[in-house]
Amino acid sequence: MSFNLEKTDTKSKARAATLTTAHGDIKTPTFMPVGTCGSVKTMTSEEVADLGAQVILGNTYHLNLRPGMDIIEKAGGLHKFINWDKPILTDSGGYQVFSLAKLRKMSEKGVEFRSHIDGSKHFIGPNESMEIQKTLGSDIVMIFDECTPYPATYEQAKESLRITQMWGDKCAEYKLQDYQMLFGIVQGSTFEDLRVQSAKYLVDMDLPGYAIGGLSVGEPEEEVMKTLDWVCPVLPEEKPRYLMGVGTPPQLVDAVAKGIDMFDCVLPTRVARHGTAYTSTGQVAIKAAKFKESFEPVDKNCSCYTCKNYTRAYIRHLLKVNEITGMRLMTIHNIHFYLNLMENMREAILEGTFDEFRTSFHATWNGTE
Repeated sequence: MSFNLEKTDTKSKARAATLTTAHGDIKTPTFMPVGTCGSVKTMTSEEVADLGAQVILGNTYHLNLRPGMDIIEKAGGLHKFINWDKPILTDSGGYQVFSLAKLRKMSEKGVEFRSHIDGSKHFIGPNESMEIQKTLGSDIVMIFDECTPYPATYEQAKESLRITQMWGDKCAEYKLQDYQMLFGIVQGSTFEDLRVQSAKYLVDMDLPGYAIGGLSVGEPEEEVMKTLDWVCPVLPEEKPRYLMGVGTPPQLVDAVAKGIDMFDCVLPTRVARHGTAYTSTGQVAIKAAKFKESFEPVDKNCSCYTCKNYTRAYIRHLLKVNEITGMRLMTIHNIHFYLNLMENMREAILEGTFDEFRTSFHATWNGTE
């Protein structure tokens, strides 16, 4: 693994770099489509690759429950199981356990929880999370952490961070496959001193990369950006920085300006299935009645397969009658939009025009059409 920082913008902290993994290079800034159960919903692995995705995210919690590690191991790892030969990042399962608050029992050893599928009992701690991710064979492995809920009191956030740090130490001791790289996760809720403490603690561990977690859990958007202002200056310039679970296109642009290299988020695929497209001028609710006779592409400035071949009216019709093709066409467009946005930002950084790109983007983005 290596991280080659190619250029940093002179008017912001935006960076262009290349992260080398065992399954290929990742040009940053980059967006990772989320493949929760081993696929990006409605898409094949080949289609996601054809759209330009360099890396996808797999979900440790869900894959452990179904199909289970026995199947993954017999298949030869997650790459072979899902027919994806590019890099994979797996989350630790911490966020999913956080979301199952009513079904879990936490201790310093880890989390005992009941499956959301059949109610069966399971346990995940730092060693179990590392063992699952080792079996999956992902290129980037995430430390097992506790995602602090929002809002949280200072004492709650402090105790949550103590447990996360304790678990992180155990994760770092675990022997992964030689090619796997372990990323730490900065926690601390919305408290500056806890966030900085967490970041410094992880930097001292000298890990291959660092993520910023515990966001996109209900906090105001300004809290996200404040957290980046606190944390990014503490993280080493020569290591990749990953903002977990964020976000909308404007958030991605502003987070890149603050020095973030990697992103994942379910938004582009989730809202696509419900009829919302991201376009060069903002969000478009394709199912709206006003598009019933709109024979224009989803985005006239887009070159994706959907926009080159189909109209808003047709896609609206498919969505209204619950045809899976409509969801697929919307997903193709939204993933293309996100990946193209990242590519354009990288190009602007390398050309020294990122500040102009960012200004132009925000001037054009009008919210919701």
